[in-house]
Amino acid sequence: MRLVTVLLLLVLVCLVAGARSGKKQRQERSQRRNKLNSVIHFPGGCKEYVENGDKYLDCQDCQLTAVLLGWPEDIDHLLLAQNRINVLRDKTFSHFHNLFTLDLQLNEISLIEEGAFSGLSKLTTLLLQHNQLQFVSEAMLIPMPRLRHLRLHDNPWTCNCQLDSLVRFLQVPSNRYMGNFAKCAEPTDLWGQKLKNMNPRLLCLPRMQSQFLLPRHHSESSLLCDTQDSPKPLVDCRGRGLKVVPPDIPENTVKMDLAFNNITELKPKEFVNIKDLKLLNLSSNGLRSIDTAAFAGLLHLRELDLSNNSLHYFNYGVLEDLYYLRTLYLVGNPWTCDYNIHYLIYWLKHHTAVEHTGLVCSEPEEFRGWSVESYVKTYNDECPKGMQLDLHRTGTTDITSQELIAEIGEDPDLLPSPLQNKEHKLEEFKIFRLN
Repeated sequence: MRLVTVLLLLVLVCLVAGARSGKKQRQERSQRRNKLNSVIHFPGGCKEYVENGDKYLDCQDCQLTAVLLGWPEDIDHLLLAQNRINVLRDKTFSHFHNLFTLDLQLNEISLIEEGAFSGLSKLTTLLLQHNQLQFVSEAMLIPMPRLRHLRLHDNPWTCNCQLDSLVRFLQVPSNRYMGNFAKCAEPTDLWGQKLKNMNPRLLCLPRMQSQFLLPRHHSESSLLCDTQDSPKPLVDCRGRGLKVVPPDIPENTVKMDLAFNNITELKPKEFVNIKDLKLLNLSSNGLRSIDTAAFAGLLHLRELDLSNNSLHYFNYGVLEDLYYLRTLYLVGNPWTCDYNIHYLIYWLKHHTAVEHTGLVCSEPEEFRGWSVESYVKTYNDECPKGMQLDLHRTGTTDITSQELIAEIGEDPDLLPSPLQNKEHKLEEFKIFRLN
């Protein structure tokens, strides 16, 4: 009997010890999870977080001009997009030995010293698009033997002998994912040629100071326009009585002026072949309607002038391709302040970097002279409760039905990668039918 009692006591002790051990392990796992999911802040406004086991340092849009001291060195991905960096000195990243991705797009980089990327032996992805680079050499890439993805487009590459080694490197068959869309900006006779496809022997040919222009085939409408190939391709069709957008505008056009014509509508894909366009003036045309796909392909457009036309609202989706738009002129249009105008305000609300002017209600009479933003705010504030959808969203307040429609149609995967905001994802919602 005494033996049985001893055995029972031993079993009880083991059970208690096991329970305590299990509780301790659960606490340790919870602490590890909390540590992994936490966000740590560093100098310059940078944030460190862990996602899918990889460690990120996110320094996007922090107005940085250089890489700062005090950043963690064991990170896997360094995001420096949308800053003001203009020079990369030797050994700038030499202490980030674990880096797989380095994102430097949308800066002001004009100079990269040959040893800037020394120490990045594990790097596989380097993003340098949308900068001010004119020359780099193949020597810059030597410290990165595992590099597989290199983005160089939207830089003003000067295609001469200084670029010879880079062009030949990009054209090696094994480098098929490197520099695919980079193009020459100078000299004039090589403007628009892809570095990936051009003949490298053209880079070192002696050139005359004045360039000759190759003949082009023109439609009757484009014959009315003036073209200028140097220093940048411009097309001036101002005040030529045009009723349609000319169909054969040179593909490398950067600026296009179509003001003071009679173009009353824009059809789908009017500018799809002019992918380098940065400024488009369509003011004073009597423009009444714009197709949803009219601006398809204008991924680099910075300035759009639609002033002094006959626009009442924008169809949903008209502005979705204009990722890098910075200025939008809208004054002098008879904006109708009703439900159709909400898309334009929704888009502007979610693209705060875009400067815009001229959004004033013309009709109906009760809102004439109001700013369109004020009208939309009043609409959302005063809409009778019985007319609103009963929206139940986890962790947020109610939103307007217009915003809900727009969110349903917006696919975050279409945003330029890796500029997607990883922290703010669309929340779940339910829609209840009203009786």
